[in-house]
Amino acid sequence: MNAGLQRPHVWEPGTGSPPLLMLHGTGGNEHDLLGLREHLAPDAPVLSPRGTVLEHGMARFFRRLREGVFDEDDLRERADELAEFLTAAEQKYGVAPGSWVAVGFSNGANMASALLLRHPEALAGAVLLAAMVPFNEPGKVDLAGKQVLIANGARDPMATPELTRTLSEQLRGRGAEVEVLTFAGGHTIDPESLPRIREFVEGVARRAK
Repeated sequence: MNAGLQRPHVWEPGTGSPPLLMLHGTGGNEHDLLGLREHLAPDAPVLSPRGTVLEHGMARFFRRLREGVFDEDDLRERADELAEFLTAAEQKYGVAPGSWVAVGFSNGANMASALLLRHPEALAGAVLLAAMVPFNEPGKVDLAGKQVLIANGARDPMATPELTRTLSEQLRGRGAEVEVLTFAGGHTIDPESLPRIREFVEGVARRAK
């Protein structure tokens, strides 16, 4: 039953909701985003896996051909693997299927978007920090009822305003409720945005009750 849990990960139990799926950026690990818990949902359980692809020794969730150009075939495969991992984690840790809110930064945000587009049943929503566009042409999928917040910097050289618009249009076009939160910085997590992100996460939890 737990074969899908072999990848390195951290599980922190909690009594609150929603359960958070933390997905780190390139070169990070399963510990990188754990500190966000206290800002977003202090009592919520957290699952934080490590990306299983290495690029020059740096952990990622999927391969890229070069900066800004994703290996979409590999991304699809890795998103499928992550969905299987979540199913195993739900069984192991007693989490309601599909109740996760993914919180991803950069490479992790792109994986969260890909997971939402390929396995919408796996997530209740997503917080996408410094997010790009996972697929040039996503397949048809019903994202009705899915809540997504995109928090990108206006001066981000990678997750540009144009890519932010494209991503939001792709998700809205498939029925997701999308909020775009723009801040003045670059490719980073904006501390001043955290209170609004917390409100978003709390909203997902209220809707699930």
